[in-house]
Amino acid sequence: MEWWIEAIGYSASVLILISLIMSSTKKLRWINLFGSTTFVIYAILTKTYPVAALNLFTAIANVYYLFKIYNSQSYFNILKIQQNNEYIEYFIEHNKEDMLKIYNHIDVDFKNSEYNFYILRDIMPVGLFVANKYDEDTLKVELDYVIPSFRDFKAGKYIYDKNKNIFLTKGYKKLITFSDNLMHDKYLIKMGFSKIDESDTSRTYLLELND
Repeated sequence: MEWWIEAIGYSASVLILISLIMSSTKKLRWINLFGSTTFVIYAILTKTYPVAALNLFTAIANVYYLFKIYNSQSYFNILKIQQNNEYIEYFIEHNKEDMLKIYNHIDVDFKNSEYNFYILRDIMPVGLFVANKYDEDTLKVELDYVIPSFRDFKAGKYIYDKNKNIFLTKGYKKLITFSDNLMHDKYLIKMGFSKIDESDTSRTYLLELND
């Protein structure tokens, strides 16, 4: 067998393996689609047609579920964190390891901040948002966290775009936040934030809220 044919087979195996460790369903489907498609090519080249047929059906299934993911209509809402709500402690403890990958520390006052709420997606709490006054027309985002399996930018767009009036009605025209994590940087840029300052330890991002 030619070396490049074997390379295609190994590449397909690696893609399938990577897809299985993805926490994001969308990423899992995309990578698995590439892997199964690559396996179809490999199977045709090696004339192992049962393998080709199996992976063709897998690829079709991935396309079907990706279509559903991109066309699904999720229902979002926000729910204020109550003063004596024990669930917030459970939520943080359960997701603490992942949260610390984005934020160096979690010392936010969830109960007394100006804005402190759960992000609900189809009535399930999938994230936390906390913000406080920075200056007269600027709000500082202290925490914006969504659990990995729902980290597809929809929750962020709901807060910063579709639900921005909750900030505008109180006179806030800008949102400011700080990041020391490259993954969080990409998220902020995706949400429309612009980098306005950078130091050795962190970067400052600003979002202008338009009526």
